[in-house]
Amino acid sequence: MGLVMILVAAAFLAVARYAVTPARTRRTWLVALIATELGYLWAVLAGVLALWSATMTGQEGSTSETILRVGAGVLAAGAAALFLRPVLSAARLAGRARRELTAVFGLREEAVLWSWRRLLIGPMRARRVAVETHDVEGLAVDFYRSLGAAETAGAPCVVLVHGGGWDSGDRTQLAGLNHWLAAHGVAVAALSYRLAPAYRWPAQRDDVCAGVAWVRANAVDLGIDPTRLTLLGRSAGAQIVTAAAYGEALSGVRAVVALYGCFDLEFVWSIRSDKDALNSDKLVRQFLGGPPEGARIELFRSGSAEKLVHAAAPPTLIIHGVLDELVWCRHSERLAAALAQVGAPHVFLRLPWATHAGEANLHGPSGQLISGAVLQVARGV
Repeated sequence: MGLVMILVAAAFLAVARYAVTPARTRRTWLVALIATELGYLWAVLAGVLALWSATMTGQEGSTSETILRVGAGVLAAGAAALFLRPVLSAARLAGRARRELTAVFGLREEAVLWSWRRLLIGPMRARRVAVETHDVEGLAVDFYRSLGAAETAGAPCVVLVHGGGWDSGDRTQLAGLNHWLAAHGVAVAALSYRLAPAYRWPAQRDDVCAGVAWVRANAVDLGIDPTRLTLLGRSAGAQIVTAAAYGEALSGVRAVVALYGCFDLEFVWSIRSDKDALNSDKLVRQFLGGPPEGARIELFRSGSAEKLVHAAAPPTLIIHGVLDELVWCRHSERLAAALAQVGAPHVFLRLPWATHAGEANLHGPSGQLISGAVLQVARGV
């Protein structure tokens, strides 16, 4: 029994370590998501094993059996502590994040970024709204109509752009977040855009601009305020929305939210590899057509928010997980530094435990902070 216990405890610890160390392959990234965004559930199991090992230690058995039981208890207790790191860190970060968001976006007093109750019962209370699909210049838009919006001029609206390395993904990626926002009074228009390699940059920017224009033109029918738009992009979508917001004149866009994106395409080119988890060499080549040479230099620049920043840029919320190895947190650090240099209003939330796509569990540590921050930014604009 002692051998089985220590093997199980060792397995818990092997998974829990991803709450403090980065996952460097696509397979371990999925394990890291489980460890960080559902870790509080695994902590219960690891804690039970630690307690069971403690009660078993005092029972009769050989010396080796006792050592195995003690070892299992120590490993299980360590795993439980690591599994709890994300939720404890999120609870501590929420207060500071709220203050910073209030300073830039003028949040309301009822802004809530963290709730232990939501952590436990949030999934059971999820509300869903009807989804309307529209055609915009041959591309689909899913519209989530706001419920219970009190604004007489219409609800604020988040225009959401999906990720997927520019060659995959679709507008349904963050359906759970979209339903949640709509249920809390913020409409969502989830856009499609043309994918590489069939379409290269700036086709994606042009599609987002067309989507924003469509939302504004149909504001009355959609029940939204066309002057209170928030652009939100995740991963590849974050690159697209920031480049569009900083480089184009997008009427009505009052704020930008960038989730774990990359913002300097020349820097991306310099660190690309065909051996990393995403085969970034392939992704960048098919997105941009080749290196930043000749006429492509301007192409790279037009897609690089870091080089397009200016003092009048829309207030920006940047969120990135420190342990993200698919898209390094360094990308967001560089964008935040560029915004600070020109005096553009922004908030940069670094999530110490999080990996890529941390909002996978909408009610988990990353999911609560991201959804709560997006909600309050959209309400505040």
